[in-house]
Amino acid sequence: MRKLVFASAALLTVAACGEKQEAAPAGDASYQETLMTALLDAEPGDVIEIPEGRFAFDRSLSLTVDGVTIKGAGMDKTVLTFKDQIAGAEGLLVTASDFTIEDLAIEDTKGDALKISEGENIVIRRVRTEWTGGPETENGAYGIYPVQVKNLLMEESVAIGASDAGLYIGQSQNVVIRNNRAEYNVAGIEIENTFDADVYGNVATNNTGGILVFNMPNLKQPGARTRVYDNEIYENNTKNFALKGTAVASVPAGSGVVINSNDQVEIFNNRIENNKTANVIVSSVFSSGLAAEGMEADFDPYPDGIYVYGNAFEGGGNNPDGLELQALKVAVAGPLGSLPDVLWDGYVDPALSGPQDVLCVQNGEAQVVNVDGPNDNKNPHVADAGVHDCAFDKLPAIELNGPLAGL
Repeated sequence: MRKLVFASAALLTVAACGEKQEAAPAGDASYQETLMTALLDAEPGDVIEIPEGRFAFDRSLSLTVDGVTIKGAGMDKTVLTFKDQIAGAEGLLVTASDFTIEDLAIEDTKGDALKISEGENIVIRRVRTEWTGGPETENGAYGIYPVQVKNLLMEESVAIGASDAGLYIGQSQNVVIRNNRAEYNVAGIEIENTFDADVYGNVATNNTGGILVFNMPNLKQPGARTRVYDNEIYENNTKNFALKGTAVASVPAGSGVVINSNDQVEIFNNRIENNKTANVIVSSVFSSGLAAEGMEADFDPYPDGIYVYGNAFEGGGNNPDGLELQALKVAVAGPLGSLPDVLWDGYVDPALSGPQDVLCVQNGEAQVVNVDGPNDNKNPHVADAGVHDCAFDKLPAIELNGPLAGL
């Protein structure tokens, strides 16, 4: 294993052979070239270390070699800033397997901050992505963005200011997302078209929507079997600043957990508080604004097997986003009331027997409001107590495998 160190004395050290070559001071334009060259020349087993400091880049970085680790001195100590980026769609693009990145920050990229595509055995640990100007539509879409990966661990990371999703996992398999923080993104954490994900120990606050579990049409794979538990999901009331036409542009501000067109999702043992539209929203694609001609025939637009239990709900539903949801609140709870903790659009797959196949809620006094979407919202109502008093078989815990086994 070679160990490549960007030392504070501005030397690039190749530890395996003892060679040293001069590198430019941190922040100098040629320092960018030095790091780009190190990534280009990397070999399997290399550890590329970047020291404490703030390093400026005006174009994307990329890595295509398997088995490489990129390591900084800490997410608030090693900062890669792309504030003056003029080329490239990402900050760092990785198309490789057996990859680890940890202990650094990526700021103010033109597009996505960190994208990892089509790899296996990926570890993302203590990485911060941030747009430092606050929530703006012009910010990059995704903070940390693994897509089409297998066997993924993302932990102790931070995402701030993404105009789509801060922590986004798409079209992936066997995923653990734990002990992260997402704040001031449109979607804090989003699991999309992904099979077998555990999302736990995270904090999602000040986003438009805290944690989203979506299935979208016209992608390479659907998704199912996600557990969302032991998270803190509170005060996700930031105005939606997504680009119009994107999947998350229809998420109302004040959404805690949002399930859209996904199956076998468990929401349990979370603290979910003061999300002004609803603490939990369960919907089909027909309520997302994305149901359009061209959706593939085998796409399942309906959620089912959604199980909500054992959560600590408080507040929320008191000031829904938009005139339609405000009118719903008045119709259901009066002008001074609040929507129930769980909002459901009311769509049921015709192949199922009824609402009990879609949504089970065993959560103390938590109620479900049925928006009556299939009938143009003509009869929104709080569901009778017994309608959703049911249970589904619980999902097994995700076990990382291969080189990630035991993490």
